[in-house]
Amino acid sequence: MPRPKAWFAPLALVLIFLVAACAELTPPRMPDNPAPRRSIWLDQGWSRAQSDWFHHADQGVQTFRMPYEWFAALEQPGLSLTEMPLFSDQTWLDRFGFVPGQQGLPIGFTHGPVYRDEQTGQAAVNPVSGKPLTGLGLTCAACHTGRLVYNGTELLIDGGASATNLGAFGKALGLAVVYTKLVPSRFDRFAARVLGDRAPEEAKANLKAQVAAWLAVGKRALDLEKSATVKPPEEGFTRLDALNRIGNQAFAVELGVDGNHGPAVAPAHYAHLWEAPWFAWMHYNNAIMQPMAVNVAQTLGVNARTNLTDPARPLFETSADLRQLDRLQQLLAGAPPKRRNRFSGLLAPKWPAALPPVDLARAAKGKELYAELCQGCHLPPPDSDAFWKGPWWARIDGKGEQYLETKLIPLADIGTDPVHATSLARRKVELPASLGLSSTGYVAAIGELAGRIIQRWYDQQTPPLSAPERARLDGNRPNRVQTPLAYRARPLSGIWAAPPYLHNGAVPTLYDLLSPAAARPMVFSLGGREYDPVKVGYRDSQLPGSFILDTGKPGNGNRGHEFRDGPVGDGVIGRGLTEEEKHALIEYLKTL
Repeated sequence: MPRPKAWFAPLALVLIFLVAACAELTPPRMPDNPAPRRSIWLDQGWSRAQSDWFHHADQGVQTFRMPYEWFAALEQPGLSLTEMPLFSDQTWLDRFGFVPGQQGLPIGFTHGPVYRDEQTGQAAVNPVSGKPLTGLGLTCAACHTGRLVYNGTELLIDGGASATNLGAFGKALGLAVVYTKLVPSRFDRFAARVLGDRAPEEAKANLKAQVAAWLAVGKRALDLEKSATVKPPEEGFTRLDALNRIGNQAFAVELGVDGNHGPAVAPAHYAHLWEAPWFAWMHYNNAIMQPMAVNVAQTLGVNARTNLTDPARPLFETSADLRQLDRLQQLLAGAPPKRRNRFSGLLAPKWPAALPPVDLARAAKGKELYAELCQGCHLPPPDSDAFWKGPWWARIDGKGEQYLETKLIPLADIGTDPVHATSLARRKVELPASLGLSSTGYVAAIGELAGRIIQRWYDQQTPPLSAPERARLDGNRPNRVQTPLAYRARPLSGIWAAPPYLHNGAVPTLYDLLSPAAARPMVFSLGGREYDPVKVGYRDSQLPGSFILDTGKPGNGNRGHEFRDGPVGDGVIGRGLTEEEKHALIEYLKTL
């Protein structure tokens, strides 16, 4: 009769195969993009040292709720009894869109300094070696590093729109832990990497219990998503419903109030960051004013350990590092632009020599078209005197620096998919009295919660921060929120480097955006990186494993912002363009 381990391993594999037969537990298939022959970081006003720091700057978050040592020890998900490659392999993570980076991790990942226990908030240690476990989290660069490939040359863009698929990555990570728990040989290898080859059985048993607890937390979050009465569209590559997910993490998962969970119905294209620190309001619908409130809110979405329920510890105590958030903000912002009539900090990328040269004759004609058709909403180009002398520069409450008041275009006029704006305006939350928060409107509650976290952090510094220093860290702007049924029109500097287009990424190229909505692709793939310098955007590569964006689904609509002959309004914003006019305007936009 065979020993138990001899028959249990094959049986475990059969069981896993049966479980994995369910589509939702099958490892996601990711596109396999050809490796570029060379990579170029575009010049955007940063030194390489500044850029490298931005890529891995720790915000004090624990995005994956596991220490780095676990992440480095996991194997890739797959039905195999033999050893699989490590999940942390950068070639594997590249398939989810993460650019290989330093620290042995992709750009947008950071590890350190300390991993804190989920329950107590105390620093965790390896039970065998006694050494501290290190944290693991995402950085700003995970969602804001652009990547385009043309004829084998990879163009990398700081602060650009990332071409990552965080949903597929999260599913793959969860499955890697599931397989680790269920397959004894895989768990043994995992335990040896985490604890050492000679770890006692008690330590292994405790580790297995911790893995089970991690899966239980993940299952609860997954069950909340499944319970939604509205099935949200898949986010896929280049998009994330970050604002709705922030509230789900804080108000549903952390607070334990299931009714506060809302489906991620409004995937938004990752925004590009250049010039944005000087906008008076942030987000596609100008939802939040204060930079620190915006940044603290996003740390909630990537799991800053924030106490909202434990009466034995101070409420609103957070693991987020607000000094680090300020450093990131200052690096992006640079000096006040109105003092010198030019932006500094992170600059919009210029059309590079690695791409075909701009047709200057066409661009000259396009400049006239821009003045006729575009600058009424998107403002004059930032390299013009008119941009710096216009009435759109204002002081908040009549004091401090001047900020750019981007124009808000009502949904009825712009005609683009309304779900992002309407979902944020309509969503409500229920908050326990113990938090002392008064807001029930969703965005207002996020703003109020961020404000309480910020004040708690300021108060707990030694000594507590002075009023002038608090104002400086706040960006000298009050913590205001709003939920207009409108979308902003930002300046178009570097727009050529930030495909796909519209707030939900539902239009693949600028050429398609300048065409009537009926002529735009209804379905196209994302996940390929090949760039089209004529139409300006990603080519529809249709690589196996690509994300298929269906614009017929709610939240994915590709209509509006339309140039078409006929009455202006209801999504039509200007006259129809000839083929030559489209290409002329595109050539000009390449110069911004």
